Amino acid sequence: MTANLAQNVFTTRSAAEPEQSITPNVTGEVSSKEIIAEKQNHREHDEAPQLATEKKSFRFFAIIAALALSGLLTSLEATITSTALPTITADLGGANLYVWVVNGFYLTQTAFQPLFGQIADIYGRRWPMIISTATFTLGSGISGGASNIDMLIAGRLIQGIGAGGINVLIEIIVCDLLPLRERGRYLGLMFGLIAIGTTLGPLFGGLIVQYTTWRWVFYLNVPIGAAAMVTLFLFLRVKFDSTPDYLQRLKHIDWLGNTLFVLAMISVLIALSWGGSQYPWSSFRVIVPLVLGFVGFAVFFLYEASPRYCPNPTMPLHLFANRTSATAFGLTFLHSLSAIAVMYFLPVYFQAVLAASPSRSGVQLLPTILFMIPAAITAGGLLSKLGRYRPIQHAGFAFMIIGFGLLTLLKAHASTGQWVGFQIPSAVGTGLALPVLLPAVQASLTEADTALSTSTWAFIRSFGLIWGATIPTAAFNNRVNALLGRVGDSSVAEQLKDGKAYETATKAFIDSITDAVTRARVVSIYVDAIKTVWYVSMAFAGLAFLLVVVEKEIPLRKELDTKFSMEEEEKEKEGAQANQPAP
Repeated sequence: MTANLAQNVFTTRSAAEPEQSITPNVTGEVSSKEIIAEKQNHREHDEAPQLATEKKSFRFFAIIAALALSGLLTSLEATITSTALPTITADLGGANLYVWVVNGFYLTQTAFQPLFGQIADIYGRRWPMIISTATFTLGSGISGGASNIDMLIAGRLIQGIGAGGINVLIEIIVCDLLPLRERGRYLGLMFGLIAIGTTLGPLFGGLIVQYTTWRWVFYLNVPIGAAAMVTLFLFLRVKFDSTPDYLQRLKHIDWLGNTLFVLAMISVLIALSWGGSQYPWSSFRVIVPLVLGFVGFAVFFLYEASPRYCPNPTMPLHLFANRTSATAFGLTFLHSLSAIAVMYFLPVYFQAVLAASPSRSGVQLLPTILFMIPAAITAGGLLSKLGRYRPIQHAGFAFMIIGFGLLTLLKAHASTGQWVGFQIPSAVGTGLALPVLLPAVQASLTEADTALSTSTWAFIRSFGLIWGATIPTAAFNNRVNALLGRVGDSSVAEQLKDGKAYETATKAFIDSITDAVTRARVVSIYVDAIKTVWYVSMAFAGLAFLLVVVEKEIPLRKELDTKFSMEEEEKEKEGAQANQPAP
């Protein structure tokens, strides 16, 4: 099992947009009455919104299929290298750099998400999505054809940039195609497929290196990515403001803000990559880049809040200016932080405690996926039907708390019914909460904020995943160190201490311990250390459950009013208007 994956994974509108008439109230909240008034104002100017009840066209479903395929590819690529890395480094060398094959992808994927949100606002959705898919496919080809570790890392960095754009634009485009109340259903589908890719990535990686060359881990994306590009080119035709010209619009990009953001992100990820693995968390090599990263984020937000210096911010602070959107952003971070632990530490339990192979541990994780996806789709359907997000969020986080509590009961000799059944509540909770978080963010904002609010939400979700791999791993390693006194064999203890326990959490390592008593004690250490992870996740889910009450339940808009609507729908609308009798 590749250990360091878990240890190291870690607005102002564009000038082309009209000024909005909605203003926040004293609490920073945009009231539902103001939103309705704004909608009426648009209708008075012949910008009639599209009704949610309109029949979906073939083009709509073709776009959804292409988006789903793109999301599945990027999520697979995020984890597929975890089981293929030993084979890759054995072939290419550079074992001291292998961690950046994983971290390089996460770095660029996370750091460039806000930039893609602003680009989508300035240049529209179509070409940024196509270019992002092309960039991801290009990076896949470079990675597959790599002749040395440096070339592979370069390919992974390019892949990550493309993946960051794809992930943000998937959500933005779904928001453009559907009114707020209908978005949860399709977002649930997208997130379900992303969960499938994330979970099955290690299994596919192991099968590929077992039966063919590791290069197909990356080459597999090329034909599929090309098919997605063709579909997007043919069907993703949406309106956007084409004035001023492309070069003039470059001036509206927040270059300095994005540079500050990327540098801060790099600094934080370097610290999280080194902490607990290459260096102790107390080392200045970890503390200095971590502090510099957070100082960089502080400077970034100060700059974004200065209209004089930053007229077109990437992450405008008015997105956080009311309690509903700010709380929903916080819930997104806590959801990612707590939910990701299941993906990283249940395989540790299956392999180190139940002596499963890497491929079998992937199969044993299937109950999580099989219940998460229907839960996400159900949550989206409930959101569309009820128009309320708070009850669904409360139910989701409650299920997560119960699920993590049940996972603490897993022992060294858990039955199949236990390790299957105990996964279900946390999977249901994760699926219920995820698709209703972005609609909650956007409920108190206008449609003009769709791209920037979505890219900000995507970044916060990714940032939560990074900390969700770091904090539980640190708790796990600290607990292992505290329990090493149980092991009488110093050579075995040496292989477990200071962050090595995750790396050695394999059936092969457990079987290599010939003394039965020592082996049983090592297994007990894993059981108790993993239990600590579930307690940490339960605490964050509990905090999220309490924070839900801070949100306001704002009525979700049933109508779509966006300047990025599908061209096909606009032509149909114009045709319908032309057929209407003159008054």
